Amino acid sequence: MSILDVKNVSHGFGSRVILENASFRLLKGEHVGLVGANGEGKSTFLNIITGKLMPDEGQVSWCNHITTGYLDQYSTLEKGKTIRDILKSAFAHMFELEQEIMDLYTKMGDCTPEEMDIILEEVGEIQSILEGADFYNLDSKIEEYAAGLGLLDIGLERDVSELSGGQRAKILLAKVLLENPMILILDEPTNFLDEDHITWLKNFLKSYENAFILVSHDIPFLNEVTNVIYHIENAVLTRYTGDYYYFREMYELKKRQIEAAYKKQQKEIAHLEDFIARNKARVATTNLAKDRQKKLDRMEIIEIAREKPKPIFGFKTARTPSREIITVKDLVIGYNEPLTKPLNFTIERNQKIAIKGVNGLGKSTLLNTILKRIKSLSGEIEHGQFLEIGYFKQEEESSSITALDEFWNEFPGLTNAEVRAALARCGLTTDHITSQMRVLSGGENAKVRLAKIMNREINFLILDEPTNHLDVDAKEELKRAIKEFNGTVLMVSHEPDFYMDVATEIWNVEDWTTKII
Repeated sequence: MSILDVKNVSHGFGSRVILENASFRLLKGEHVGLVGANGEGKSTFLNIITGKLMPDEGQVSWCNHITTGYLDQYSTLEKGKTIRDILKSAFAHMFELEQEIMDLYTKMGDCTPEEMDIILEEVGEIQSILEGADFYNLDSKIEEYAAGLGLLDIGLERDVSELSGGQRAKILLAKVLLENPMILILDEPTNFLDEDHITWLKNFLKSYENAFILVSHDIPFLNEVTNVIYHIENAVLTRYTGDYYYFREMYELKKRQIEAAYKKQQKEIAHLEDFIARNKARVATTNLAKDRQKKLDRMEIIEIAREKPKPIFGFKTARTPSREIITVKDLVIGYNEPLTKPLNFTIERNQKIAIKGVNGLGKSTLLNTILKRIKSLSGEIEHGQFLEIGYFKQEEESSSITALDEFWNEFPGLTNAEVRAALARCGLTTDHITSQMRVLSGGENAKVRLAKIMNREINFLILDEPTNHLDVDAKEELKRAIKEFNGTVLMVSHEPDFYMDVATEIWNVEDWTTKII
């Protein structure tokens, strides 16, 4: 049974065609992975099917009485609410039913025997609904999900406005999962999860009885939880039955077959054109030439999609700094309360250090404290000589200026051609760089920010979750660039596949925290 049908949908932004005549169906219980390079239209497609965006053409049809839960990359939380408040709001409809029962009990105090019978029947029906949904055990269910995603460690009575971006993302994810919708729609759910919580989510989705649509660039995770893949490339949406690795195998096979057919056809076209050119003017062979021309005119020309530009990352190296880049003595980080024990460490020239650990323990706070962007609670930080820092923030607010102007404003001395070339090296097309930053996908946005760092001479690279929105090709290229960078690297990452063969040392913030893990 099809619970979602998308027929002949087309959509674009300005001159950019995002989807063209795309069709999609979701069957009951299917676990769908939606894949494609940065900027191909995955988030746009999700916004169309959830009604946040109207397509230029085509139609989206849901079956009746469907319930959906949508976690997108830019969901927000209401200030002044506790974590428990937000998670309880997943059951708002049940609390409304409970209130309805209370109102009915109030009516019982002043009603006729006939009305009493009707009220008791209504109360019984609502009670059955609540008991069937396990309403009276909601607190234990909330705590189970909160534990799985590491929210119990933070404290369910904490105000959400006090939390980090990663912690807020976890709350939104837990809320959507608690809603238990008929269709779950998740856009990059692992971005702010550490290894243990990714494992919990993976096990949850593998056993999820309802359907879901998942966008993720975490390939091992995606492969384990999906049984259908939809691939977006060059505005075309294609369905593959099977996991991600099977899709890649079929995709590469199909690509080779099309390339072989294209080469064969091009040879045939060249042969026909040569025959026509040599024989159309001769009386004896003019009819043969006309026959060849008809054959050529009727031929359905095979086209090969133009290869998308792949990023080529590389960091310019500044002059050699002192041997000790950063020296920390009795450093305690935090805001209103300490997040760590007193820290003592030295970062030396050319070290490549990865920082891991669960969210909320101060990974981003540590980076910002080392950079002296925020004050430490106590202790000393000493920067070495001749330090030139390139800093990639976890998230930045997107502006309404174009990617071209975003880059050019920072490097006004460059020519238009030089700016375009710098952005093109990061895999951005003319359509991308003339689009507003807020219109770009998370991955495209990250590439613009990386491009700015790559245009400066640096000797100390600090990266806070650099892979969050990057596609597979961009991740691999960034890993290569970091390996080859002739300088010091300090990075926060939740992806062992990314940092394990790059880092010379791994720090775990769980060893320093003052919190109970």
